[in-house]
Parts: sequence; structure tokens; C-alpha cells
Amino acid sequence: MFTGIVAAVGTVRDVEPARAGRRLGIDAGRFGLKDVAVGDSIAVNGVCLTVVARKGRTFEADVSRETLACTTGFARGSRVNLEKALRLADRLGGHLVSGHVDGVGSVTQVRPAGKSRVIVLRAPGDLAKYIARKGSVAVNGVSLTVNDVKGAEFAVNLIPHTLAASNLGALRARDRVNLEVDIMARYIERLGKR
Repeated sequence: MFTGIVAAVGTVRDVEPARAGRRLGIDAGRFGLKDVAVGDSIAVNGVCLTVVARKGRTFEADVSRETLACTTGFARGSRVNLEKALRLADRLGGHLVSGHVDGVGSVTQVRPAGKSRVIVLRAPGDLAKYIARKGSVAVNGVSLTVNDVKGAEFAVNLIPHTLAASNLGALRARDRVNLEVDIMARYIERLGKR
């Protein structure tokens, strides 16, 4: 589990074919890896990946074909948001994020709001029903509050800190992003079907 509070932005340096999909080599930049071991989980653009190798400030992770089919942002040179998995004693500053991306959305509009920025996104039709005004959503692994919803489109406000501390500040219209809806909405729907 994660909180959606990005610790640093890294860069995808290598993308190599692997038996089950692709192996990524990620330069973690300022993201501290001293306490990261092989087998640990790191959210990379909101996707929970397992560290399979580590050297210096770089780690490797395998991405399955299934994950590649429902995510975006793993091309060589891509800047990616990074977060270590929660420990039970950690503060929950965002919301509970599983790192299991639900689908890919697209940016439809970016507009200034003082020093902040409003981003309007379109969710895939089957995910839109899980996005509610004042609810939580993870965009590229960043925990955000939904400000407004109209059909499959929803708006979020990015404060200056989020713009500087994540890759969301570089978003433009037509960019694609990883979306994870609030896990509670999925469980409520499932329970309602019983």
C-alpha cells in the first residue's frame, strides 16, 4: 500500500524485453535507495513494482504484459513519480493507494488557478462511475482530491508543491496518465451486488 505522496521523480533509463513483459531500469535521482532491498515494492507512476535489482541510485523492476496493457508512462526517458511502500507506523498523508492502476485517462484541459493549476481529465467510461466530487483519485500515483465531475471528465487542483514535487506539472492537453480510483468505491460496488 501507498499514500500517493510522491517522494521524488526518477527517470526511466532502460526498457528491455523480458519473458513476462519488460524490464525497466530506473534512475531514482534524489529518491533514497539505501533502505530498499530486492523484493521491496516501489510505486512507479502509481504502479506497484517489485525491485528485482539495485545498484547505486538505479533499480530494476519487471512489468508484466497485463500491467503494460492498462498503464502508460514507461517509455525510455519518461519522468516517473516514485514512492516507497507504507510501513504500518507511517503517517497516511494522502489516501490508501494500492498501486494497482485501474486504467489510463487523458488530460483534456490545463488552466492556471493563481499559483496552482487545474487539470481536467477524462476517465475511461467504466471507471468514471467510481470518481466522485470531493473523493480521492490517484493520477500517476499522486493522491488528489476531485474538485468537480461531469460525466467521464473530472477536475483536480494541483498546488505549487505538487507541481514541483511530481511529474504532474509537465502535463499538457492530450497527455495520458495512470488512474487509480478510490479502493473503497470498488468494494462498495462489489458488496452492493451480493
